[in-house]
Parts: sequence; C-alpha cells; structure tokens
Amino acid sequence: MDKKSENPLARFERRSNGYALFIAGSIAFVCLAAALVVAFQAHAWPAVGLIVAAAVSIAAFIVLNVSRNRRLEATSDRRLVKWDAAMPALQRQNVNLEVKELARLLGVEDDSLGDLLSAYIVAEDLALRQIQQEEKLPLLRHVQLGSTPFDAILIEQDMITCIEVSFLVVPDVRQDKIESMLKKISVAKKNLADMKVRLRLKLMLVLVTQLSATEEETLRGMLITRRFTDTPVDIDIRLLDFESLQRTYVTD
Repeated sequence: MDKKSENPLARFERRSNGYALFIAGSIAFVCLAAALVVAFQAHAWPAVGLIVAAAVSIAAFIVLNVSRNRRLEATSDRRLVKWDAAMPALQRQNVNLEVKELARLLGVEDDSLGDLLSAYIVAEDLALRQIQQEEKLPLLRHVQLGSTPFDAILIEQDMITCIEVSFLVVPDVRQDKIESMLKKISVAKKNLADMKVRLRLKLMLVLVTQLSATEEETLRGMLITRRFTDTPVDIDIRLLDFESLQRTYVTD
C-alpha cells in the first residue's frame, strides 16, 4: 500500500457499533412498553413506576445514540477530502512575504531580515501551540484543504477550523490580508460543497502582537469596526501577546 495516499486524519477516526446498540435499545424499549401495559392492567403500580423509569432511560439512550451516529456519519466524510502538506516552496513564499512586510513597517535593513525571519517563525510556532492548548483538539500545521493552503487546521467532529496566523507590530490588519483570507476560505468551502461532504468550516484569525496596551486597544477597536465583507463562514479572532507566549513556552 502506498503510504503517501493515506489520510493523515485516519488516526482520529473511531469505529462504532452504534447501530447494533440502537437496535438492541429499540427492542428493549418495545419489551418495556409491553410490560408496562401488563403491569397497568394488573394495577401493579410499583412495577408501573419502575418500568416507566426504565423506558425513559432507554428512550434517552436511543436519542443520544442516534445523535452520535449522525455525527459519526458526518465526520466520516473527512476521508473523502484530500489533505496534503503545503509545499515547502509555498510555505517559504508566504513567510518571506510576511517578513518583508514586517521589515517595511519596522524600517529594518536587509542584513537584519534573518533575525526578523527567526522571530516570525517562533511567533507562529508558539501561537499554534497556544491555540492547541486552549482548544484541546488535533491540530495539523501547514496543510492544504483540497488545493487551498492554511497555516493550520483544527478538527472537531464535523467542524474544520482553518487557521491563519499574522504577526502584528502595528495596530492594524492590512485589508488585502483580510481579503486574501476570505478568498481562501471561500474557495475551501466551495470545494467541500462540490464534493458533497457534510463538513462545516470556520476561519480562525490568530494575531500575534508586539504592541503597547494603548495600541492593542486601538487594534481591538479596529477589529470591531472593520467590515469583513462577504464573510462565507464564522470567524474567530484571537489576540496573543508575543512576550507572553515566550514566557509561557520558552523562558523559565
């Protein structure tokens, strides 16, 4: 078997005998219903109470089991989605574009780009660690959803959260950056719709900041008032302080 063709999410899947449990529960419920009729006709009221309690418990079990099976059917669609690691050249291109923009904003000379590149890579790594710690979900880094690359994705049943990370040194997010992210999530959503899979998408924008308290308040105000036009999915915006991340994961 070609190992490269294996779905990297397969290890997160769980097989279930839910339908067998559903059938068994249904039979037990029918039997209890019949016993309830007999007990009622015999005026055996204590038995009626016990049977009613048992029937309610089994009915609740059936409802929960049906709901669980529906979620499992939806998450099984993940096997139909093409998941690939983003190509190194594409990752390198994206990082270099971000670093050059940071250098422009900071007025950094070309001979200092290496230090800025290292800081950006560390910031992204620590931010994704923090998100995985907060969400407690499987996280895959630098993958393509179909043909659309994202910095990371989170997986929770039938919900796929696509993550984009930005490092901010000024209290603003470029409009072209926002439009690019919205375009990417729109394409990913269309690809899933074309495949007719029962998966939902959400976009998480993770902003790693190195700002003063005043500048951060300005950024929060901008994010509230900035219009994310034609938003195809729900958007979750997280602000993470770079120095706090370093204290948590790097320094003692």
